[in-house]
Amino acid sequence: MSKSTHFPLRAAVALCLGFSLAACGDQGPEVTRGLPLEYSARQDGETVIPAVSPAYLNERNRRQWVEYSGPEPVGSLVVDPYARFLYHIYEPGRAMRFGIAVGREGRGFRGTATVLRREEYPYWTPTANMVRQEPEIYAALAAGLPGGLDNPLGARALYLYRDGVDTMYRIHGTMDPSSIGKATSAGCIRLFNQDIVDLFDESGLGMKVKVRSPEESLAMEGPVVELSTGYLVSASDTAAIEADKKAAAAAAEAAARAAAAAVAGSATIATAG
Repeated sequence: MSKSTHFPLRAAVALCLGFSLAACGDQGPEVTRGLPLEYSARQDGETVIPAVSPAYLNERNRRQWVEYSGPEPVGSLVVDPYARFLYHIYEPGRAMRFGIAVGREGRGFRGTATVLRREEYPYWTPTANMVRQEPEIYAALAAGLPGGLDNPLGARALYLYRDGVDTMYRIHGTMDPSSIGKATSAGCIRLFNQDIVDLFDESGLGMKVKVRSPEESLAMEGPVVELSTGYLVSASDTAAIEADKKAAAAAAEAAARAAAAAVAGSATIATAG
């Protein structure tokens, strides 16, 4: 499996433009040392997309070339909501893999669809179900939000249709890069904004998308385990699983000690009073 990184021309141009602006007027995006270039801050029109924190770029989250043995044709996208991967198939046996976050809606569709709408900095409106089920969060936003980095759809969105009908399934950016690689309470399929911008440029209307079922995910990716951090690892990665169990136990023990100390402190104050 090749670990070389895909870095499209647009990303390179955007990054260079940011360097030029910074040199001329201290206005361009800053570059973080040690951060992969494709995840650095970049100028996107009048918007600066912030750099992705290295803390979020674990092995499963970073885009990378991988061998691909699935049956889908070259040029298509494959979404795996259960392994939390998205593949863009470039040639037979080879694909670019992206880490994704998956919301409730992201697990509510399977099968094939077609991209029939593409938007830059899309307008977002919560669904009627979201408003009805969580009015304390979404009622005030029922009229929607204009596009921007503080919009849940992030920098770009691809809208999936089946037989000409909107599936309500979206592949989009995010306002919360810390969520990538995790399950979320709402939304469809989220990528880092840098990833969706580059994927958007390489997609087009009519692009085919396959969304895997749980059974297809298991057959292609094998079983996975969710750690206490919310990230997934292969069920065969016993070292990571054991380390996570120990870390979770240590955190629970520390929390228990802190709670006991707080109770003891309160009792002491009450006695003194």
